[in-house]
Amino acid sequence: MSERETWASRAGFILAAVGSAVGLGNIWQFPFKTAQFGGASFLIVYLVAALGIGLPAILAEFIIGRKANLNTIDAFEKLGHKNWRIVGALGLFTGFWILSYYSVVGGWVLRYLGGSVTGAYFGAPAEYFGQISAGMDALVLHAVFMALVVGIVAAGIEDGIEKATKLMVPSIVVILGALAVFAFTLPGASAGYAYFLSPDFDALAANFTDIVPFAVGQAFFSLSIGMGAMITYASYIDGDQSLFGDGITIVFLNSFVGVLAGLVVLPLLFAQGIDPNTSGAGAVFISVAGAFGSLPAGQLIGVVFFGVVLIAALSSAISLLEVVVSWVIDNYDVSRPQVAVTLGGIIFLLGVPSAIDTAWLGWFDTLAYKFFLPVGVLGILIFVAWVYGAPAIDELMKGSGLGDGVGITWLWLARTLVIVAVVVTLALGLQTLFLGANPAIIPPL
Repeated sequence: MSERETWASRAGFILAAVGSAVGLGNIWQFPFKTAQFGGASFLIVYLVAALGIGLPAILAEFIIGRKANLNTIDAFEKLGHKNWRIVGALGLFTGFWILSYYSVVGGWVLRYLGGSVTGAYFGAPAEYFGQISAGMDALVLHAVFMALVVGIVAAGIEDGIEKATKLMVPSIVVILGALAVFAFTLPGASAGYAYFLSPDFDALAANFTDIVPFAVGQAFFSLSIGMGAMITYASYIDGDQSLFGDGITIVFLNSFVGVLAGLVVLPLLFAQGIDPNTSGAGAVFISVAGAFGSLPAGQLIGVVFFGVVLIAALSSAISLLEVVVSWVIDNYDVSRPQVAVTLGGIIFLLGVPSAIDTAWLGWFDTLAYKFFLPVGVLGILIFVAWVYGAPAIDELMKGSGLGDGVGITWLWLARTLVIVAVVVTLALGLQTLFLGANPAIIPPL
């Protein structure tokens, strides 16, 4: 077994973790989920979930990863709780599951990047999405996107993931910021700000059971928790840096980028008179593409926008592949490039149904949001808060400069309110998944 790699710097770890969090979950999922579930109503629940549930959960994953310095499965055994390896295995499987369809969406981004250069989607954006979102084109671009992910992960932690995310994350923030400024100058953008930032509490109350599972699932998805990524990334930390400080930084930056993406997409749609209240994975692609087609510099703006979406997609995808690669490298004497290529190929095959039919992609996504992610987060929280207990406080407080009272408060919040919130979210998700008006047990054929 080869010597385990580490991050070259604390900044490298933070940017890699932010890169894992700041991905399609923020720029693809967040705007269309926000539009689908009432704008500011969804935003409020999401921000509460990110801070109140996401932060305690991400700290729990950091504790496991840094203390054990092992992958998401074997970490539990090293901490003296072999039977809890199943929680790590679920995280690994969830990351595997999500990356299979996430890569298909990454392929869409590649196609839209090219389509922005030529203006191919300007005339009929809905028809264009229908042509490229499923079938052979989608399958080929799914393979291309996975190849890019494999190439970065194969290069290693310091030379591949860390160097890539140090470039990617600042680029995402700068480019989205510039696009937000541009959107602000458009006539009619104020309606988008009102929709995005002025909550309708009556609508929130009326649609609470629909909004909560997706908003909390969005927090899990966009923070990369419940899928083994943060345990894996924390396992490469070499030193006693403040996990508490790192967790707050990552949650803040992730939420900031999500809100920034909303400040780009929603004002842009309202400025062009496009109704954002549509559902489905292609909503933002179709609506944003239609908006670009109406702008004088639409081709240039399209290239910039889908360029930043591609960067964000890659920064998250590499973390999901690294979860599985880490487990194999920790247990078998095989080279990183060989493992990355092999596992990338298997994930590509799992994503074939999502590339062939978007109904399958929607089914994969719904199961991830409503079942796999909340169950994984619940398992992590129960383990750290109730099984591992006091040693978790010691690990959390290392390098923080804070008193033990902060750690004790975190532990009891995780043991009570946070776990209850996750259980309620899971119950609401299962209710709508299996008992809703349109139960998503299997995709329509």
